[in-house]
Amino acid sequence: QVQLVESGGGLVQAGGSLRLSCAASGRSFSRNAMGWFRQSPGKERDFVATIDWSTVGTYYADSVKGRFTISRDNAKNTVYLQMNSLKPEDTAVYYCAARDTVWPGEKENDYRYWGQGTQVTVSS
Repeated sequence: QVQLVESGGGLVQAGGSLRLSCAASGRSFSRNAMGWFRQSPGKERDFVATIDWSTVGTYYADSVKGRFTISRDNAKNTVYLQMNSLKPEDTAVYYCAARDTVWPGEKENDYRYWGQGTQVTVSS
């Protein structure tokens, strides 16, 4: 059974940092592109960042560019999202997702596998 499990969320003050992790199990995702999305109350789920299988290609939403960094450790079957200079508007449930291809994607429908999400709350 394929599972993606996010961790690392929590409450942080504005300007602080958090590192989210997404551990995959059930199969190897070393040849799959991975991504992070987020959803705030009353809003649609939005793209945050994506990374290709080789870790060379990374892409970010404009709202997080320069503050967030996506990375992966294929040996550990894990993808990370380092979030710095957090703002209250970054408050959301953050979801990890995996594609069925090596190429990164920015659309929710590009992804087949999803985690349950982890809450990130940034206080002002």
